Amino acid sequence: MGQKVNPRVLRLGSFSTWSSRWFDDKNYKKLLLEDFKIRKALMERLKHAGVSEIEIERSINSLRITAYVSKPGMVIGRGGTGLEDLKNFLQKEFIKKVNSKVQYKLDIKVEPIKDPNLDAYLVAKNISEQLIKRLPAKRVMSSTVERVMGAGALGVRVVLSGRIGGAEIGRREKLQVGTVPLSTIRENISYASYPALTKKGYIGVKVWIHKSEEK
Repeated sequence: MGQKVNPRVLRLGSFSTWSSRWFDDKNYKKLLLEDFKIRKALMERLKHAGVSEIEIERSINSLRITAYVSKPGMVIGRGGTGLEDLKNFLQKEFIKKVNSKVQYKLDIKVEPIKDPNLDAYLVAKNISEQLIKRLPAKRVMSSTVERVMGAGALGVRVVLSGRIGGAEIGRREKLQVGTVPLSTIRENISYASYPALTKKGYIGVKVWIHKSEEK
């Protein structure tokens, strides 16, 4: 079971929650597509700030967006100007009028990530960027695992698959330190996958981080 189920999906309600929280039986398709476009645009626009996750919560006439970033100051800006620019961008591109008079009330919240080395998405993205720069895969994996364990993780697993090092035949490399109990629901597991597009082709990067409950 642990190899076939996303660790986050398995732990919904205990350590994690849904990335989009709303209910609408009439406009479900439209709102789902809007969520996808908003999340994609924000992940691209805030990548310099180390964005890890975008949560979207809707009510009748309001939309609340929470961005989890490692550098919140780069998003907020001096005097909150960055946040205002972000709000104007979203209102212009995505937020449509509910009817001719009422418009969505947009609220954007920025949450800091305490330790980027314990966030699986940021760790996987960092590995991907190093592979694109042609750094040796084994050295990247070992340094990443050492850094994550030094940040206080109970265990970490890194899996690379594809044409590692430009090899003609794709292969799979795995490195694990500590314990990563994927089937134990009460354990806090952070998981992410991120592709690395090298000149020789894609290399898939998967990261599992076993964090203690307080982290």
